[in-house]
Amino acid sequence: MKGRRRIAVVTGSRAEYGLLHRLLQEIDRSDLLDLQLIVTGTHLSDHHGRTVQEIEDDGLTVSAKVDMELDGDRPAELTRAMGRALIGFADVLADLQPDLLVVLGDRYEILAAAEAAMLARVPIAHIHGGEASEGQIDEAIRHALTKMAHFHFVAADPYRSRVIQMGEQPANVFTVGAPGLDPIVEGDVMPFDEAMASVGFVSKRPLFLVTYHPVTLRGNTAQDAKELLSALDQFPEASIIFTGTNADADGTEISLLIDRYVEANAERAMQITSFGRKRYVGVLKEADVVVGNSSSGIIEAPAVGTPTVNIGVRQQGRLRAPSIIDCGEESDAIVQAIRDALMPEFQENCMTCETPYGRGGASKRMARLLETLPLENVLMKKFHNLDVAS
Repeated sequence: MKGRRRIAVVTGSRAEYGLLHRLLQEIDRSDLLDLQLIVTGTHLSDHHGRTVQEIEDDGLTVSAKVDMELDGDRPAELTRAMGRALIGFADVLADLQPDLLVVLGDRYEILAAAEAAMLARVPIAHIHGGEASEGQIDEAIRHALTKMAHFHFVAADPYRSRVIQMGEQPANVFTVGAPGLDPIVEGDVMPFDEAMASVGFVSKRPLFLVTYHPVTLRGNTAQDAKELLSALDQFPEASIIFTGTNADADGTEISLLIDRYVEANAERAMQITSFGRKRYVGVLKEADVVVGNSSSGIIEAPAVGTPTVNIGVRQQGRLRAPSIIDCGEESDAIVQAIRDALMPEFQENCMTCETPYGRGGASKRMARLLETLPLENVLMKKFHNLDVAS
């Protein structure tokens, strides 16, 4: 249809795709928008499960692929991958000619996409800006994306205030909630028994869902992963499901440590590179506790009433629900936090706790905004100064 806005959306990982999935559907169904889906990052990596297949199985059309050729997780290797991504996005944007680019979060492949869009004079809408995760390189990337973006879809009012504090125009900053909560609220999940049958795992109580990513601003995070595994040894009765690590520095080493742990505890532990969005939420709802340092434990787990043991500084600075127990990286601290999370009274309280990230509907709100946002003359941004005493 003539006059439809061409909305390019970038996805680079399984976790991010789970957050974007509802929005992608809303854009695809809109009479006013044309979806241009660009796939990159670990979606195209065999080592990380080549999850582009999940996207295609969902019935979404992939408009372009930007293969970063992720061949390692050393800093120099990741930097070269970013360079390849920048070149690839330059060609894709020149071909697709989108009216607006939508990006989510704080990953290095998303930074490359935004840099290419900036030079191609394509307006950018950024999701999940204004947040803090002080233990990650991603912290700096997120704020850089905020300054590159022209529209901002934030998850909570304090994050809106922070984006405005960074000089963005208040009229262009919208509190929409966290899109990752949409499938949870809508019940778009795989039943737990079906999820377990699909991966061939028989679980017992208690069930731990563990996701541990590298802490990119610290060295030797593999040693911290060893502390986690040592702590898990103190719960020999527990079933443990590990999800895959990010494609960050030290990610491969952490994954190998988990592989060895699973091999030594095959009767009660498994690791899966990519659960898929429906299966993951089904397991998340059934788990007795989420353990690790993923943003899912901060945002999605509280929404389904599952306690979180959040380890270390990777998520430091994010808004917290009462269902989250923070602890250090030492094995003893992790053990105590897990014991506290398993207490019946705490488990019961988690079922009714309030989350600071809304109760769903973020994807619909964003889609309606994408239909109506004024795109004329948006590239020349004015810095919004706050009226504060010096």
